[in-house]
Amino acid sequence: MTTRLRYAPSPTGFLHIGGARTALFNWAYARRTGGVFVLRIEDTDRARSTDEYEEAILEGMRWLGMDWDEGPGIGGPFGPYRQTERFDRYERVAAELLASGAAYRCFCDSARLDALRTRQREAGETPAYDGTCRDLALEEAERRAAAGEPFTVRFRVPKDGETLVQDLVCGEVRFPNADVDDWIMVRTDGTPTYNFCVVCDDSHMRITHVLRGEEHLTNTPKQVLLFEALGLEPPAFAHLPLMLGNDGKKLSKRTGDTSLQDYRDKGYPAAAVMNFLCLQGWGLDETTTIFSLDDLVRHFDPKDVRKGGSVFDPKKFLWMAGEYLRRESLEELATHCAPFVVAAGLATEEELAERAEWFRAVLATERERIQLYSELPARIAYLFQDDDAVVYDPKAEKNARKHEGRIELLETYLEWLRPRLDPLDVDAVREATKAFVAERELRFPALFQPLRCALMGAAGGADLFDVMALLGPERVERRIRAAMERLA
Repeated sequence: MTTRLRYAPSPTGFLHIGGARTALFNWAYARRTGGVFVLRIEDTDRARSTDEYEEAILEGMRWLGMDWDEGPGIGGPFGPYRQTERFDRYERVAAELLASGAAYRCFCDSARLDALRTRQREAGETPAYDGTCRDLALEEAERRAAAGEPFTVRFRVPKDGETLVQDLVCGEVRFPNADVDDWIMVRTDGTPTYNFCVVCDDSHMRITHVLRGEEHLTNTPKQVLLFEALGLEPPAFAHLPLMLGNDGKKLSKRTGDTSLQDYRDKGYPAAAVMNFLCLQGWGLDETTTIFSLDDLVRHFDPKDVRKGGSVFDPKKFLWMAGEYLRRESLEELATHCAPFVVAAGLATEEELAERAEWFRAVLATERERIQLYSELPARIAYLFQDDDAVVYDPKAEKNARKHEGRIELLETYLEWLRPRLDPLDVDAVREATKAFVAERELRFPALFQPLRCALMGAAGGADLFDVMALLGPERVERRIRAAMERLA
């Protein structure tokens, strides 16, 4: 049997990292087993669902390297793939369940239900529907409905026995049916609810495996009972562990619960995001931390997912981002960093393209010092500043000014350096400068601190002689001369 897995996001917000992990695991298992990966949009929340959010979700999945075999923009044999386009099917299934007695109309209004829940809470009971309309004769229910009386459609949960779920991650989970409420399938306005839609869709689309977050486990007995009422075999379920913050609590905005788009916009490499999310509950083995999308596909099995909650460690995530960034070629790094340089207003795309070789040289000096693409612009802004208006960091200027002979030393060094600038042999000038300092019995900071302030305006950063090569002879001289005036 061909495996069929799905990811079914609601376009009521951007793709969050928990949802991205769920999508990755479903996609990987479909690819590993030679199966089908279905993308289904659960957009029945009409008030909050938007085309913008839907496109952002699709874009985020593509960014992580996922594609889909059936879904929006592709179609497929079991479409349509947006729930708002499937209402006719939900109506047919609801009618079948009413006719078979597996569901019933409930005419209780919201005021009665609110009062019922209040009494139950005051009595220390778990709020649940009391079954007032459960035993209404079908003929009476149809008469009241035909007369225009508002109603919901509830699923008739068996009141004895239990529902067994063989979960691929959690193992055997038993739910006493007495603890499962007669839940609403269709609201008074005719819109279907989540648990009803998902069973209708999964059954029609022949989904064989459902991998989803642990928070959905409590929905599972409702869905399994509905599958059985329809005479269908439920899919295999695998409920993925919660993603926890460093405090051991459910991940929150404060500890990292941000959208996938946030991490992309912060400059995290897509491959690092994929890798890190997969480590939230799964691993290639006990020791391997860095692995590729291909490794994930070759080895992922939901049975290997850990039961316990996974800790989302932002520091480890940032470290991993740096590891992936430094594995990229300079050409790849230039492609990924360029949008951030442009967004910072340092250069246009055309200007960077015209100076492609120079930009790669810039990246070569900074690659070991950054962990995110977004960190680059602040570190190289000095290269784009006017030579007579370099922004001096207060610490850099303080370091430069504490050397009394700084102006004379800069002037002497410039005269010595000028014939060596064009062409500039970085290694040779670096060693010769060390000799220049030693011959004058100076400490290295006496020259290097004023010189770094002059060329970069910073107290630290890239190798000064690499900086000279990036600036070029004329700009080096102009900056040193400008510093001699500004630091006087």
